[in-house]
Amino acid sequence: MAKKVVATLKTGSGKDFAKIYRAVKNKKGAYSFKSLIIPNENVKAAFQA
Repeated sequence: MAKKVVATLKTGSGKDFAKIYRAVKNKKGAYSFKSLIIPNENVKAAFQA
């Protein structure tokens, strides 16, 4: 499961970015979450990778 949260930046260009959380499985089988701030046009590609 992944969540998409809009990043709030103080500049007007902050609306062009999204903060996403990805679940990452480690060697023991437990999940941890990795957060990324990426441009909005790359959100779908980030979840497919």
